[in-house]
Amino acid sequence: MGRSYRTGPNVKLGPNAKVGPYVVLGQAPSVGRKAGRLVIGRNAVLRSHTVLYLGSRIGDDFQTGHGALVREGNTIGDGVSVGSHSEISRQTQIGDRVRIHSRCFVAEFVEVQDGAWLGPGVTVLNVPHPPCPSWEECASGEHRVVIGRAAKIGGGAVIGPWVKIGARSLVGAGSVVIRDVPPGVVVAGNPARVLRKVSALECGLGIYDTPYEWEATK
Repeated sequence: MGRSYRTGPNVKLGPNAKVGPYVVLGQAPSVGRKAGRLVIGRNAVLRSHTVLYLGSRIGDDFQTGHGALVREGNTIGDGVSVGSHSEISRQTQIGDRVRIHSRCFVAEFVEVQDGAWLGPGVTVLNVPHPPCPSWEECASGEHRVVIGRAAKIGGGAVIGPWVKIGARSLVGAGSVVIRDVPPGVVVAGNPARVLRKVSALECGLGIYDTPYEWEATK
């Protein structure tokens, strides 16, 4: 029996990969867009109906849920997980050990730094006035959205264009973030506002002195 997934000549798949049925490796981008190679590191786990476009470089220990979509031109670090039915648009930068849960959408040019966590259904937008004909200039470079190192974005939250989320901050579930978030704070609401410092949170079960104290040991 032949393999049950589709791949092309410009795909480099690292050793020890586990590829589910109906996976597409090396989907060509839209006409007129430069493709390049798709490079995937070792120990990948690509679940059924995942589609990875040409032109991305992906590190070791990459995992996808069912139906995940990763467009072209992305740089993705080691130990990254993209959940079922999530979409990563083109030319994003995703660091090491990033967890993107199911049904998330990450727009073009977004930067997600090491150890960040996006809960289910998070939407990260990039353009304040769609459909602007100069949207790529508007969404990239210094205007790109940045989700800082070890930041946590609660399920169903919306991160607006141009927003910078500080390192280790926590965005409450369902929040709409339209302004920059300082490092190490909790924000929630629509529009989201600062409630307290992350260090002031308490573990409801008393297992830890403070939530996220385990990160200090990593």
